[in-house]
Amino acid sequence: MEAFKILFTTDTGLMSLAVIAFIIGMGWFFTRLFLRKMREDAEAARKR
Repeated sequence: MEAFKILFTTDTGLMSLAVIAFIIGMGWFFTRLFLRKMREDAEAARKR
């Protein structure tokens, strides 16, 4: 329980949360980007 208190109340904990949220968001963004590019490439290959 003390870890959550430190995580949500200290500057270091809040910065850690921000970094974790950023990394998760970046993973979501790149996953969608790569899936879209793979779909587009598959369509282009099928048309050729």
